[in-house]
Amino acid sequence: MIKITLPDGSVKEFEQGTTPMEVAKSISEGLARNVISAKFNNTTVETTTPLKSDGSLILYTWNDKEGKTAFWHSTSHILAQALEELYPGVKLTIGPAIDNGFYYDVDLPEGVISEKDFPAIEKKALEIARGKHDYKLREVSKADALKFYKDQGNEYKVELIENLEDGTITFCDHDTFTDLCRGGHIPNTGIVKAIKILSVAGAYWRGNENNAQLTRVYGISFPKQKELTEYLELLEEAKKRDHRKLGKELELFTFSQKVGQGLPLWLPKGAALRERLEQFLKKAQKKAGYEMVVTPHIGQKELYVTSGHYEKYGADSFQPIHTPKEDEEFLLKPMNCPHHCEIYNSKPFSYRELPKRFAEFGTVYRYEQSGELHGLTRVRGFTQDDAHIFCTPDQLDEEFKNVIDLSLYVLGSLGFENFTAQVSVRDLDNPDKYIGSVENWEKAEQAIINAAKEKGLDYIIEAGEAAFYGPKLDFMVKDALGRQWQLGTIQVDYNLPERFDLTYKGSDNELHRPVMIHRAPFGSMERFIALLLEHTGGNFPLWLTPEQAIILPVSEKHEIYAQKVLKSLENNEIRALIDNRNETIGKKIREAEMSKVPFMLIVGESDEAANTVSVRKHGGEDLGAISLTTFTDLVNTEINSTLKSFKE
Repeated sequence: MIKITLPDGSVKEFEQGTTPMEVAKSISEGLARNVISAKFNNTTVETTTPLKSDGSLILYTWNDKEGKTAFWHSTSHILAQALEELYPGVKLTIGPAIDNGFYYDVDLPEGVISEKDFPAIEKKALEIARGKHDYKLREVSKADALKFYKDQGNEYKVELIENLEDGTITFCDHDTFTDLCRGGHIPNTGIVKAIKILSVAGAYWRGNENNAQLTRVYGISFPKQKELTEYLELLEEAKKRDHRKLGKELELFTFSQKVGQGLPLWLPKGAALRERLEQFLKKAQKKAGYEMVVTPHIGQKELYVTSGHYEKYGADSFQPIHTPKEDEEFLLKPMNCPHHCEIYNSKPFSYRELPKRFAEFGTVYRYEQSGELHGLTRVRGFTQDDAHIFCTPDQLDEEFKNVIDLSLYVLGSLGFENFTAQVSVRDLDNPDKYIGSVENWEKAEQAIINAAKEKGLDYIIEAGEAAFYGPKLDFMVKDALGRQWQLGTIQVDYNLPERFDLTYKGSDNELHRPVMIHRAPFGSMERFIALLLEHTGGNFPLWLTPEQAIILPVSEKHEIYAQKVLKSLENNEIRALIDNRNETIGKKIREAEMSKVPFMLIVGESDEAANTVSVRKHGGEDLGAISLTTFTDLVNTEINSTLKSFKE
């Protein structure tokens, strides 16, 4: 007999060899019908895997993230089989689950897959799924695995297998199809009821531009057709809200091939929007005791060798800049923290002077692969709302909680109310990914968990998501379309103070090591603005929007009064402009609607006579004729209800 511990802490005894599905059936038939994946002793297993020892078992359904991962990974096998049957001679490479769906990279013998081919692929995949074929995982010797794929002439799978150890290799079979796979499948193909091919793209084998280019087929699947229909409707809405489309329409930013891929150019309206966001955070930071600093866009290579960034990120950075001086190398700045460490090191500090809080809107550069660039969300040059706090160990708890308060203020002021706090810790199975002592890591992780508890945050713990130098608290925000994004981040770091030999003089007159907190409530200005655009659909909060009002004179003879209205609004710090083009008032209203201006002030003969403006809100609500004082109060009330002062 073996003892199985369930998530609620209960322990049940089963015969050795019992499967996760049999455990589910012992709990209820309803659960068994819905279970599609399992994890035993923190390792993903099949629902048919015999359990041979005591351990902890978690059963997953479609409603769990892990369940969706197994579902989509299993569907990638179905897609691979469909492609093999439709494109004889195709070579399969890898086909993982991703955040929304899955993809499979294939090497086509000839021709291309285009959108017109999607219906045929979907039809074939559904035909396979309806066969209700069981997924069966089996161990294979390295020699047999190599022979299987060498006989097929698939050099990609051969390369993967050559890097695996004998005794760790498994194949997954369903129907007439076999694939190299580590596992994590749903019970059978029949659970997949709806499949949609979403797109195709080019992808380099193993992400290396020097390797062969493959065809990447993206898809998604669901256990019900209704869920696919709802997802496709959401996709259509997402297309309307695409920040690249809205950014162009609202004249916020652009890109230039001559400037370079992934390097955004901010247009006047976009630059003004960035400036408002910066001033908003600077004002809150000043209240919280931060001091602004400025650091250069480059640094000597040795700076990043000392910090550890060169070792961890050197391959993803722009190549070193060689100066005329022999052996002198600089890097475009990939991170701001090493520079801030050197600012701290510029003078000695006493414990009485701590904490020191250095903040900067610092632009950094990372060489992202061209195929991974995406609008403002994935760029090669971006500005972080970065700050680093140097404090004593005794101050860490309070400082961390203060940063949580600041992050919540930022998210709340911009309408991001639906979020989960993610405590990102080490992957204990991969210690080589991290620098620093185990003792310091444990202290840092516990400090974050304690702060999250004390602030009453709804938090989860994710292993393997920590930065290489320390754990962090990430704010995982759901947007208006239900998509989850990581925005603000707070990190505890005992390692960089060690690497840069940072000290302060304690009350005992001895030198001690400070603790460092990294934080960025926006994350990066580019990514934050992209997500804000898509979250709001371009309808920014009134305090942030480029133009808060547009004045629409009915005819030329009302332009002098329109100028008077504009002057009054400007005196009350309301951003406005006049549309005095020789167009009909109807066309002006339609174009103001498309530009998402919050208020339209229509001025005609009766308005001029009564010293009023006829107000129409974006979306069509008519507020009628009101005085400028009333309109000013209306704007200020709406702004103040959203934008309260930090710690008010």
